[in-house]
Amino acid sequence: MSLSTRDARLRRHRRIRGKVVGSAERPRLAVARSNKRIYAQIIDDARGHTLAAAGSHEAALRDLAKGPAANEVGKLLAERAKQAGVEQVVFDRGGYKYHGRVKSLADGAREGGLEF
Repeated sequence: MSLSTRDARLRRHRRIRGKVVGSAERPRLAVARSNKRIYAQIIDDARGHTLAAAGSHEAALRDLAKGPAANEVGKLLAERAKQAGVEQVVFDRGGYKYHGRVKSLADGAREGGLEF
């Protein structure tokens, strides 16, 4: 029995989440992707609070192509994280391959000053 692409991703995501946990000192940078958009948020799992969020649905990023938009989302998220007092995060790729838009978002977040 083979898994659908979605089921395989969810299985990978559950496996990753067993190991990756965000804390107050080092929250989790979680990535969510759709065919058209990409979203990211920084989450303190101990309290269950989102500290910062950004997505390609925002007005300034809406007209960009998917790859460059992902990079800009990373930079914007890093800027908002700095305002929230976050410098270091753990990266949760959400079961997606670390490739393409997910990698572009991570590179943008690093350019913006986040450490992971």
